[in-house]
Amino acid sequence: MARGKRGSRRSGHAPTTARSSAVRVKTAGRRKPSSTQWLERQLNDPYVIEARRLGYRSRAAFKLIQLDDRFHFLKPGARIVDLGCAPGGWTQVATARVKAEAGRGRVVGMDTLATDAVPGALLLQQDFLAATAPDALRAALGGPADVVLSDMAAPTTGHAATDHLRVMALAEAAHAFAREVLAPGGTFVAKVFQGGAERALLDALKRDFASLRHVKPPASRADSSEVYVVAQGFRGAGGAMG
Repeated sequence: MARGKRGSRRSGHAPTTARSSAVRVKTAGRRKPSSTQWLERQLNDPYVIEARRLGYRSRAAFKLIQLDDRFHFLKPGARIVDLGCAPGGWTQVATARVKAEAGRGRVVGMDTLATDAVPGALLLQQDFLAATAPDALRAALGGPADVVLSDMAAPTTGHAATDHLRVMALAEAAHAFAREVLAPGGTFVAKVFQGGAERALLDALKRDFASLRHVKPPASRADSSEVYVVAQGFRGAGGAMG
């Protein structure tokens, strides 16, 4: 995030760009038409442009901003864990909103990929599925988490049904992890894909949390089947199973 802009609660409304300024990309060299289309979309995406202007590492930062603007779970002083944090866009937003740089909140990002440092956050290069991960996280946070975030997506195969199942498996694993580390009353936010395989996860979330919402933030691409579940009011691992 650009220096001097941390700590503010930025609006997640869509930036506007002039239609006449659209960038056209020519297919060149060995670039496939699909790659050209992706590049053209990136160059003309107002969220990509605004993320670059504000110093966010990904356009996905605006998804978290919009979710928090609606549900207010990133409170100053809160303990946050960001699963699959690379490249760090969600970690940047969380760190600013809980005022971690000022020493009020704590943010721990966890990913198997190396992630460039985010001021005010602690980044662990570790698989959250490892048996030692929950204890490592609690030690880094100094206690249980108030919020567990997951914007994870498995590498795509090009087969829609397979990709959907892989994303749902990650969301289910993130939920299981959240049950181990969340404090009572805590919040779990995760990306899922609509497609019929999410019923077991939704039933588990309804059991474990007092409220559950499905949200497609404006920053999510219109042609994407992704939505986010926002589960609030964690009942506690013991009470959830009762």
